[in-house]
Amino acid sequence: MTDIRHIVFDIGRVLIHYDPDLPFSRLIPDPDERRWFFDNVCTHDWNVEQDRGRTWEEAESLLISDHPAHEENIRNFRRHWHEMVPHAYEDSVAVMLELIDAGHDVTMLTNFASDTFVEARQRFPFLDRPRGVTVSGEVRMIKPDRGIYDHHMASFDLDPAATIFIDDSQKNVDGARHAGWQAVLFQDAKTLEADLARFGIRP
Repeated sequence: MTDIRHIVFDIGRVLIHYDPDLPFSRLIPDPDERRWFFDNVCTHDWNVEQDRGRTWEEAESLLISDHPAHEENIRNFRRHWHEMVPHAYEDSVAVMLELIDAGHDVTMLTNFASDTFVEARQRFPFLDRPRGVTVSGEVRMIKPDRGIYDHHMASFDLDPAATIFIDDSQKNVDGARHAGWQAVLFQDAKTLEADLARFGIRP
């Protein structure tokens, strides 16, 4: 097995908590109505297009034309985004910072809308500690598309066989492996530490 020289972190649900239910449990208190709204209006597929670079203005207009009765809550998705990311995972952030402090090459690769990432960076200063980041909304590609892994590799001069990727989504882990990277599924900080040790990586 090639020695790992590059460590790449996902952000959402690896370093920062993300849950759209947090504001919407207040905005749409009935759980069945709320689930219908996420299944039919502000869906995952709709939201991921902002990660791919679509503007919120365009995204909202498209939905409002189809669901005019839900205009307020469609706009609430972006309006209350800050409530969806209430805190960092301090234990996994600590793992990342220890790796950086020990001299490991750490970068980040994330599916994130460009404007909300600017906000996240202001709120969570540790996001400035790695060598750099590829934000899907800025490069207009998303995981698990092969192109975003190749873009990140070229941008940061990574050797794919010597790179390990940490993500909470199995399909994104699989995408990294298809791009020739090593990859592990994030579950919690303790499991991550064990996974890194298995690859010979320690702070």
